[in-house]
Amino acid sequence: MEWIYAPWPWYIAGPLIGLTVPALYLAGNKSFGISSTLRHICAACIPAQVPFFQYDWKKESWNLVFVTGIVIGAFLAATWLRLPDVEIRLNPELKIDLATRYGIHSFHELMPTEIFGYQHLQELRTWIFSLFGGFLVGFGTRYAGGCTSGHAITGLATLQWPSLVATVTFMISGIIASWFIVPFLLSL
Repeated sequence: MEWIYAPWPWYIAGPLIGLTVPALYLAGNKSFGISSTLRHICAACIPAQVPFFQYDWKKESWNLVFVTGIVIGAFLAATWLRLPDVEIRLNPELKIDLATRYGIHSFHELMPTEIFGYQHLQELRTWIFSLFGGFLVGFGTRYAGGCTSGHAITGLATLQWPSLVATVTFMISGIIASWFIVPFLLSL
């Protein structure tokens, strides 16, 4: 059972994730992606005549089962497979860089409690970061026609040009955010 607690190397985890795409296509011509799940839930639960939700969501009900499995798997892993005393292993050079540049000495400081902590829910800044960030992620996902996993895994595997453009844009945006926006937010 020890193998399940250890981080899996990229050459095992990567192909397993990548093989999800052809497995879903072989199992019933299904496309891997998570971002459309909220749309399926809304189409199933909201009786309003909103055109965006007027489609046969039952054909995509497998996606709801897939996401439910992810939630259950995450719960089981966090509840029964968690090792509370194990520190997340980071590259020693990264630890030094985070400590000297940003004053971050532990993994938990990567999400500053001053911005994202439960004890700060009454502060306007926490709501602004959470709501604005959530809006940007949701809007970007729908505008781009899918999320990072959908484009990078499924889109690239099926050789779709828009997915290549989206994935390159995600990477460039992530680099800009990690090098410029996050340091600015940490300095507030």
